[in-house]
Amino acid sequence: MADRFEDLDAWKVSRELANLIYTFSRESLLSKDYGFKDQIQRAAVSVMNNIAEGFERGSNKDFAKFLFIARASVGEVRSMLYLALDQNYVTDEQFKAAYNLCVRESQLCWGLIKHLQKTSGWKTGLKIFLMMWIPALIRV
Repeated sequence: MADRFEDLDAWKVSRELANLIYTFSRESLLSKDYGFKDQIQRAAVSVMNNIAEGFERGSNKDFAKFLFIARASVGEVRSMLYLALDQNYVTDEQFKAAYNLCVRESQLCWGLIKHLQKTSGWKTGLKIFLMMWIPALIRV
């Protein structure tokens, strides 16, 4: 695992996606639809920020929770890209570039989640409870 969230491929791709969405927001008809522009920008930024925040939490379980949130935000961006295409806010090429980044990002988040679930630091509330109380009960 990386020492900093900036070293994670998932965060790097999310940064690339956010920058691409901001570029579309400046250089296309999307710039005139303020509500739509704001929503897609916030969703894209949410991806990278949730990866960073989850990483900094310090536990695998917390990190995975934030990766699920980041993945959901990727889905939101992907959904909004369809509407952007339908409204001619982006070209087919722009759509494909952003869509492919979304798919890649979703895959990276999912891979990290699966990796975190396999590590020894992955403990649910029930496992922690059992680890604390079963030894005490055995000693009685």
